[in-house]
Amino acid sequence: MRVIFDPTQISRPTAIALGNFDGVHVGHRRVIAPILPKALRDPSLTSTVVSFSPHPQEFFSQKQRLLLAPFDEKVALLKLLGVEQLVLLPFNADLAKLTAAEFIQKILIDSLQVELISVGFDFHFGQKRQGNVTDLHNIWGDRLTVIPEQTMQLNDPSPIRISSSNIRVALAKGEVDLANALLGRPYNLVGKVIQGKQLGRTIGFPTANLDLPPQKCLPRDGVYAVKVNISSSPKPIFGVMNIGLRPTVNGDRRSVEVHLFDWQGDLYDQELNVDLVKFIRPEQKFASLDALKEQIQSDCQTALTYFAVLA
Repeated sequence: MRVIFDPTQISRPTAIALGNFDGVHVGHRRVIAPILPKALRDPSLTSTVVSFSPHPQEFFSQKQRLLLAPFDEKVALLKLLGVEQLVLLPFNADLAKLTAAEFIQKILIDSLQVELISVGFDFHFGQKRQGNVTDLHNIWGDRLTVIPEQTMQLNDPSPIRISSSNIRVALAKGEVDLANALLGRPYNLVGKVIQGKQLGRTIGFPTANLDLPPQKCLPRDGVYAVKVNISSSPKPIFGVMNIGLRPTVNGDRRSVEVHLFDWQGDLYDQELNVDLVKFIRPEQKFASLDALKEQIQSDCQTALTYFAVLA
């Protein structure tokens, strides 16, 4: 998949899915599906996801927005779907002041040469979000696909909307099952292993400290059962992960540490892809290292029992 920042490099004409697509969740994939190569009848069209950098909300608030899928993760997820090119429009003052009509003419028609479009039902564009799907339909007609609101029926009697916002809420509560269902895949943390204080080794539970992108949205502080993919291992490895400040040892900064079951070897500088499987408990402060060690043993057993049920 080609990632395009320079509009002169775009392969045209295009079939586009238009949106922010943070997380590339179930709803996003339904928006993207109609423009994938296998769905297109015209081989001359290039399947293209058109998104914005930075996120429009980040531009207007001037505050960094935490993302379910930072740039590298989004690229990897779209590539897996079979998207041919990702066009990132620079969301700046010039783009923000374009009217809906100007956005259609300058971006969609002149720059992208759009032939087919797929969007979500609530997609808006142009200055003050004045443009909507009706404006797109007036030009593209039946070449526009509008995906209706996507919901999912889970344990709750009321269906829940599939949205990035609801995924964030679920992660903040430690509701991993719900977040994973809305994503259609396990929520994951991808980062390199860096040097830590190596306290885990002293109590018999060595951990790998992850260096994550600063924009990555972290779930609730606490302990999780996880499945870890490492390039040096032919199969996933189970383990437990702690996210938090480590109050028992007077930690002063949030860290993400993974303890792997049945693993020996040096992990420094290796990239770990950690899938969240189950929330075990919130972070807490213990009276001693012995008490902490006893709780970690219990956490590991809880995780192993859960993985045994899944097997």
